[in-house]
Order: sequence, then C-alpha cells, then structure tokens
Amino acid sequence: MNWLAIWVTFKLASLTALVLLVLGLPIAYWLTYSTWRWKFLIESVVALPLVLPPTVLGFYILVAIGPHSPIGRFYTELVGHPLPFTFDGLLIASILYSLPFAVQPFATAFGQVDRKLIEASWTLGLSKVRTFFKLIVPLSTAGLITGVVLSFAHTLGEFGVVLMVGGNIEGVTRTVSIDIYDDVQALNYAGAAMTAAFLLAVSYLVLLAVYAMNRRVWSVWPQK
Repeated sequence: MNWLAIWVTFKLASLTALVLLVLGLPIAYWLTYSTWRWKFLIESVVALPLVLPPTVLGFYILVAIGPHSPIGRFYTELVGHPLPFTFDGLLIASILYSLPFAVQPFATAFGQVDRKLIEASWTLGLSKVRTFFKLIVPLSTAGLITGVVLSFAHTLGEFGVVLMVGGNIEGVTRTVSIDIYDDVQALNYAGAAMTAAFLLAVSYLVLLAVYAMNRRVWSVWPQK
C-alpha cells in the first residue's frame, strides 16, 4: 500500500473535519434559528454539493482559486505560488465539498433542542453566546459527533474534486482514492484491492464508532 497517500488522505480528512466543526457551528445555528424569509436560498447553497457532480464543483473551485481570480492573485502574492494543485487548495475544495455533511447534522441537532429551555436560559440572563455553548452544544453532542465523523469519512473517499483541484502529486495531493485509480489503470488489481479493503475497514470502523457513541450520548441525554 502507498502509506504516503494514506497519510495525505488522513491529514486532509482530519483538517477538513476540524475546519468544518469551526465553520459549521455558526452556519448551522443561523440556519436553525434565523427567521429570514429567504433563508432557503442559503440552505440550497449549503446543500448544493450533495447533488452537484464532483467534477463540476471541482471545476468551479479551480476557477475561483486560480491565478486569474482575486482569491488566487491574493494567495499568489502572499505565498509566492498559485493555490491550485497544492494541499492548501485541496483543503479548501474538501471543505466546500463536505460542507453539507457537517452543517445538516449540526442544524438537525440544534433544531431538536427544546425552545423552552433556550428561552429560559435567556430569561435567567445568559447571553445568546453563553446559551449556545452552555446549553445548545451539550444537548446537541450526538449531532455534532455525527457531522464531524461524516465530514471526515466523506473526505476519505473524495475523488473527482481531489483530481480536479489537487491533481495527482505524490506526497502532496495524491490521496488513497487516486492511488486506487492509478493501480487499476496500471492493472495492479492486487494493490488496488489491498488499499480498497483498508479504506473499507477504516470507513466501517469510523461509522461503527459514531453509532456506538451516539447510543451512549442518547442514554445520557434521553429525548422525549
């Protein structure tokens, strides 16, 4: 197996899940509690990666971060090299591609918190920020775990977006999915089967862990 590709994949998945935890919480909170009548427009944008072909999403991300775009020019001037076909560019693409896998479980969990408890917290003088971290987050732990794990697991199997934005650079952007594809193209079915079995086992164990933790969480905070 290509352990370097495995390292790049796990590094990418871990950073993606971490960033989405930070970015996904305020987005999910706003989507859950906002009363703006046009909120569905933002909800549709967040959910778009679920239905958009990965190559299409990858193409638009590539254009958006390319050297001719404002973002691409700023990044090039800042660090001295373009953003596409780098690990940083791949991370940005992965965050956008896995965004709904984090935000939707977060928002679902927030929506299940009893509104009366939130209003009682405000009545007792707690600010919205303190209410969020002291009340809403603890009662939404299962959903938060699910969102983080789903975004991590989803990133493990990325292919189209990775290939479009990151390319196939050994030790930089070459992930496990691309390594499997290269083995199949080279008729190295034994190597592809071994790597695919490893990824299957890891994905199963990750999902097994989240289901086990969710059962334990709900036993601590039973829902009525």
